[in-house]
Amino acid sequence: MTLTDVIEVLEAAYPPARAESWDAVGLVSGDPGQEVRRVLFAVDPVAVVAAEALEWEADLIVTHHPLYLRGTTSVAATTPKGRLIRTLIKNDVALYTAHTNADVANPGVSDALARAVGLAGDLVPLQPFPDDPWRGLGRIGELPGRMTLEEFAERAAEGLPRTGAGIRVAGDLSRPVTRVAVSGGAGDSLLERAKAAGVDVFLTADLRHHPASEFVESGGPALIDAAHWATEWPWLDSAASILRDSGVTVETRVSATVTDAWTRGY
Repeated sequence: MTLTDVIEVLEAAYPPARAESWDAVGLVSGDPGQEVRRVLFAVDPVAVVAAEALEWEADLIVTHHPLYLRGTTSVAATTPKGRLIRTLIKNDVALYTAHTNADVANPGVSDALARAVGLAGDLVPLQPFPDDPWRGLGRIGELPGRMTLEEFAERAAEGLPRTGAGIRVAGDLSRPVTRVAVSGGAGDSLLERAKAAGVDVFLTADLRHHPASEFVESGGPALIDAAHWATEWPWLDSAASILRDSGVTVETRVSATVTDAWTRGY
């Protein structure tokens, strides 16, 4: 298989045209004609992921987060990103990114998150596209049975990979929970959407103090704030399975290396 073959499968599932205008998705480095035998999936394009790729002899790294979101005039090995690019090019390892186009896909990042924390049945977008109600940001789903907020938080913690920061909960721990909204990555912008949707709890990442406090005080759903990396990591296996099921003859691996920015909580 060539890199072009692999990209065609990925872009059918995650069309680049669905990415936000400010985003940087697609092929970052690599020769489209190069052979691809092994593909490593990871959340972040960072040095430890590159080291894992080299050790496993991967030909391609697919990450969720872009390497560059702003322009650069240099890829010299005097910066972490420059050193990463140099390492990948020297070792013929390509780098490809699916970011906001994977967030809004069906299935996408939030579908994988929803399943990881125990949501069952059909999932619908929290903020659907006007032209496609089955694509969009976030997902709303139902738990198999009613439970308390504390029980759901424990379930979410068990379903997500462990990080130094863990998860935080805002709301009455005895509150009954059945209908849940989730959004992989930073979800501040969807707080009002979650409130309008009438869910019992909204699980996302990177919530700030003042918006979260005001949201709970105003009678909104309970909140669960998980590590950014942890909420997006479940998508990696979903993306890898798309390659596995497509007939593309490559070996896939999901990186279990924790690259969340927060290494420990006290």
